[in-house]
Amino acid sequence: MKKALFLLALVASYLGISQEKLTYQQPSKEILELVDAPLAPSVLLSDDGKHMVLLYRDYYKTIAELSETELRLAGLRINPKTNIGSRTNYYNNIKVKEIGDKEASQVTGLPENPRLSNFKWSPDQSMIAATNTTSEGVELWVLDINQAKVTKLSEAEINANMRDVVNWFKDGKSLLVKMLPKDRKKLINVSEAVPAGPTISSNDGKKAQNRTYQDLLKNPNDEFNFEQLARSELYKISLDGVKTKWMDAAMYSSISFSPDGNYVMVTKVEKPFSYLVPYYRFPSATTIYGSNGNFVSTLLEVPLIEDLPKGFMAVRMGKRELSWRNDKPSSVIYAQALDEGDPETEADYRDEVFQIDAPFDKEGKSLIKLKNRYYRILWGSDGMAVAYDYWWNNRNLKGYLFNPSDNSQDPVIFEDRNYQDVYSDPGNFVTKRTAFGTEVLALKDNSAFLLGEGFTEEGQFPFVDKMDMTSMKKNRLYTSQIEGKKENLIDYNVNKDELLVRIESPNEYPNYYYKSVIKRKGPRQLTNFENPFKSIQNVHKEVITYTREDGLELNGTLYLPVGYDKAKKEKAPMILWAYPREFKDKSSASQNTQNPNEFTYPFWGSPIYWVTKGYVVLDDAAFPIIGEGDEEPNDTFRGQLVANAKAAIDAVDELGYIDRTKVAVGGHSYGAFMVANLLSHSDLFAAGIARSGAYNRTLTPFGFQSEERNYWEAPEVYYTMSPFMHADKMKTPLLLVHGEADNNSGTYPMQSERYFNALKGLGATVRLVMLPKESHGYRAKESILHLLWEQDQWLEKYVKQKDDKGELPAPATKD
Repeated sequence: MKKALFLLALVASYLGISQEKLTYQQPSKEILELVDAPLAPSVLLSDDGKHMVLLYRDYYKTIAELSETELRLAGLRINPKTNIGSRTNYYNNIKVKEIGDKEASQVTGLPENPRLSNFKWSPDQSMIAATNTTSEGVELWVLDINQAKVTKLSEAEINANMRDVVNWFKDGKSLLVKMLPKDRKKLINVSEAVPAGPTISSNDGKKAQNRTYQDLLKNPNDEFNFEQLARSELYKISLDGVKTKWMDAAMYSSISFSPDGNYVMVTKVEKPFSYLVPYYRFPSATTIYGSNGNFVSTLLEVPLIEDLPKGFMAVRMGKRELSWRNDKPSSVIYAQALDEGDPETEADYRDEVFQIDAPFDKEGKSLIKLKNRYYRILWGSDGMAVAYDYWWNNRNLKGYLFNPSDNSQDPVIFEDRNYQDVYSDPGNFVTKRTAFGTEVLALKDNSAFLLGEGFTEEGQFPFVDKMDMTSMKKNRLYTSQIEGKKENLIDYNVNKDELLVRIESPNEYPNYYYKSVIKRKGPRQLTNFENPFKSIQNVHKEVITYTREDGLELNGTLYLPVGYDKAKKEKAPMILWAYPREFKDKSSASQNTQNPNEFTYPFWGSPIYWVTKGYVVLDDAAFPIIGEGDEEPNDTFRGQLVANAKAAIDAVDELGYIDRTKVAVGGHSYGAFMVANLLSHSDLFAAGIARSGAYNRTLTPFGFQSEERNYWEAPEVYYTMSPFMHADKMKTPLLLVHGEADNNSGTYPMQSERYFNALKGLGATVRLVMLPKESHGYRAKESILHLLWEQDQWLEKYVKQKDDKGELPAPATKD
């Protein structure tokens, strides 16, 4: 502990940092070519299978966009000028096509410089509503699918700061929209405001053990600004643009119409606010209104949630998880805890699910009791539904077949498994669209259908199963076995026997197809997107399996450099990229969920770019951390981490591809935490890249990642796992990268800054790159290009070991 105290004192003192005046840089042309490749559109398909909508966008934002005014309040990031989330992804073009047509039609009437978001199908799916963000605010637009034309319905007066911005009335002729209130007050400029007094927080003796949330309210000025930005008036806007006020101003969070459209469930955020938790744990009230805006019933009033019991499975008491029942006109479903919401309380049943029908003036009727926490329900008929529950601590998931009309009938548990055991995953039930526009079980002749990912010891073979809902017996209708390709099963229209799939290969971009399961017809191609990454389309790719020293089987996806001669097997440098995952059993931890036929996609955070620079890449290397029985995974975190890394390097070295003295390790977020630990506690690597990580676990004292215990319950675990506490052991060059505006729980930018200070003070070789305006994931093209340049320079210098002139050192010679 003396070392820990010394390091804490070291960080508390100011350490000078040598800084470089550097503008945004660009990586080499091999990498730049891949970054600049055009992005294929997103695809929306109508449920009747007749229409396809293609949404186009730029893959990256610009640093100018990220530099627009941003307020960070109560877990939200808002542009107060435009009144929409400041990190919203926007689309800039739309095309539509009928299934069967070769070419898509360009949508006409689009606004100048479109910035489209919040897409919402109309009830009959003949139209799509969307918002367009201008420099002045957010407008409402509607796309007519048949005419391939958009029309503007409102001026820039929409408040899109909270969710459920736009909702269709059931007749499809009007929309319920959040609009800026007429009485909104001017925001306080916090940087200039003169404080009226101190900011005070207090506690009355209750335990309030919360994660280290970011972007929280900090003072009364923040509270004022949050309230102004969250308040909306609700307006009914017709397709001809006529606007009628539907409800007065409030802080509306969620809004949803009943399946028949006669009622609207509205949740409002209320006071008091909190400086400890985000807005979704502030007090709230959920109320039912008629479609005309008349009050019907208040279903739920929730107090401020700061003091939940400890544990991931802790929940508040009272009604929760309110939703409409999809197969009924106007019935609300909700769950209630039977164990006081405390995972430590012993209980035969943890949750009970209830139903309350319109006009919502009676007590709810019990539908089913669940052994674990309520997860979801799929509705089939009056006498048939499927419920799921789960329990994180033992990774258990149960599926129940039950009669929602008669709770005296015992539910049948048809699924009871470890949800991390992917080999036993039976798949997901197929659903169909109802006349209400909701989704329910697709039943035919008392049978339901499941689409499964199909991971097995022999590889991945997606499947379609038919399940008799009386006997629970299954019949396999289809197994995907396309040689050299990966097939994802997206949806199945039972009545039409139409299976929607997406097929890809390492060098073939994913495209959509229709196939017939029963008639064995197809595939019929729906899209024809081309591979934009030509320079790496012929790169060798395979999934390798290997064994950890304790006998655990691991795997990773191996890429060889562009043009690599497998016959010569010249020794190349390698990049190992990974992310640790916790398991409660060895069997699940050893399962292979990687497919060598997956399309090779070098997204911004990927190491795959470096196959163009002569590197072998082992991507998504398995790094399981296992704790069986009463042992927690983190009790032996460091030892398992090093064992995983050694097994991966040994495996590729045995294949003869690499120079094991020239191996780099990289990771993002918890992967960065992994990197720092590996470099501190092993000599396996020549260099490391750690992005947006957390390195001092005492700064996340009430749990992190999958760790439920707090610091005071397991101080040695927190100390042992924290790279900051072992900064004196760092002997390997480390590149630290962090977004200055990181909003991820626990990964404050301060984590990298203080870790760098400690490493610098102790003489380590380290470089810290802080990316302006960037959050936990990086968005601006300037940032990403510079990131790739930094990583490339680091790898060339410390892994390939080039000198400042870009030349490799001469081979060592014997005297």
